[in-house]
Amino acid sequence: MDLFIHNLVHWLRFALEIMGALAIAVGTGMSLYQFIQAWFNRKHTDFNQVRLLFARYLALALEFQLGADILSTAIAPNWEEIGKLGAIAIIRTGLNYFLFKEINEQQKPEDKEVQPKN
Repeated sequence: MDLFIHNLVHWLRFALEIMGALAIAVGTGMSLYQFIQAWFNRKHTDFNQVRLLFARYLALALEFQLGADILSTAIAPNWEEIGKLGAIAIIRTGLNYFLFKEINEQQKPEDKEVQPKN
C-alpha cells in the first residue's frame, strides 16, 4: 500500500509540474504574440497588457508548482526534506502574493479607463 501511495503521489506531482511548465510555455507564447503585435502596431500602451497577461500565467504556474510541493511533503522521507520543501513553498507563496498584488494594482487604472463616464 505504501508503494502505491508513493507512486501515486509521485505521478500526481509530476503532472502538476508539467501543468505548471505548460502554463509558463503558453503564457510565454501568448505574451510574445501580443508583444510583437503591439510593437508592429506601435501601440506601446499595450505593453502593460502584455505584462498582465504574462503575470497571470506565471501566477497560475506558481499555483501548480506549489501544489506539487505540497504533495511532495506527503512522501518526504525526513525532516530535512520537509524543511527544504517548506522553504520552497514559502518562497513560491510569497512570489504569488506579490504577483497578484501587482496584477491588481495594474488592473485598477485600466478598469477606470474602460468604465464609461455618465
